Amino acid sequence: MTEILSYTACRQLFQMFFAVAFFHGSEYMLAIAIHGRSNVTLESLLISKKYLLAMIFSLLEYFIEIVLVPGLKEHWWISDTGLVMVVIGEIIRKLAIITAGLAFTHLMRVHHEEHHQLITHGVYRFVRHPGYSGFLIWSVGTQIMLCNPISTIAFAIVVWKFFAERIPYEEYFLKHFFGSDYEEYARLVPSGVPLVK
Repeated sequence: MTEILSYTACRQLFQMFFAVAFFHGSEYMLAIAIHGRSNVTLESLLISKKYLLAMIFSLLEYFIEIVLVPGLKEHWWISDTGLVMVVIGEIIRKLAIITAGLAFTHLMRVHHEEHHQLITHGVYRFVRHPGYSGFLIWSVGTQIMLCNPISTIAFAIVVWKFFAERIPYEEYFLKHFFGSDYEEYARLVPSGVPLVK
């Protein structure tokens, strides 16, 4: 039981809690900075019941494994790879938000608004959905950082499936809003989520 208080556990759990707090706090603060306090709700924290359950499951896995198989958590190169993924995912997502500015929202737009423009510069030159790419990298990275094999696979599948379903739906509206400009952009630039065209 002393494994829970070990240096490894303290380091990995601190990194995890910091990563989660920073991710959600910065999402909320950026939303306020871009859209104004009156236009932002707590939904901009991006914390849903399903998300909370996933995080609880990942922590449960972590504690069970550190007690039963503590050596599993001692693979520093795996944990550090996860930490690098968390940082890279965070940077990509925040660059996406900052680059898109008013065009970026946490809720999918189904009506074209006057200030909504097609963003194709910055990180959007490389992928059409860098916010989704960043979140996918970040979320899987959190689990690799904890050396959680089950949650790593589960997070990768669940987050990928979410975006694989969301991107075509979102792009239906983007094609409606921006017509041939978006179709040409989509033809030239990958989605940023593996196996999603």
